[in-house]
Amino acid sequence: MFSVHNLPNKLKDEVIIKVIRKDLFIVVQKVLFFILLITLPIIFFYIFILPNETLMNGIASYPLIVLGASAYYLFIWVFFVFSFVDYYLDVWIITSERIIDIEQRGFFSRVVSEHNLSKVQDVTSEVHGFFPTILQYGACHVQTAGAVQRFDFNDVPHPERIRNLIIGLVEKKKEKNMHNEKLSNE
Repeated sequence: MFSVHNLPNKLKDEVIIKVIRKDLFIVVQKVLFFILLITLPIIFFYIFILPNETLMNGIASYPLIVLGASAYYLFIWVFFVFSFVDYYLDVWIITSERIIDIEQRGFFSRVVSEHNLSKVQDVTSEVHGFFPTILQYGACHVQTAGAVQRFDFNDVPHPERIRNLIIGLVEKKKEKNMHNEKLSNE
């Protein structure tokens, strides 16, 4: 099992600088959507089924209503659990040596990618829309010279701070590499 506090393939002197997840507002949006989905059948029940007493007393109709409502709520519950797992297990880790992107794709599929800070070429932050501007969340894009040329940190809090942090770490890494080169040449 992958742990944020126990990095696999940990490099020498590597330190975790920041662990980033999607903004909490994204979770609030999903919870509000699920509350709406939960209340829709209740509203439907009071408007269409309760006034028609024959549906509630029927030999075939009552079990079908119960079965349909149960299947609907089971589907909603699974969808909610999947959304939470996706939120919780999607994580970006910035260390002193690299950037690690852990993306959960379904319950049993995970993709882990990493980029060395020395290969970072450009870092961009974007905030689009009313709520992202007010709540200060958006996207941060890291351009590299690797096979996967771009890391996208989507819906993260304070993307400009993340951009500045990565740029600062890249500059420190370049200074350290230049200092090591000077020492090896002497």
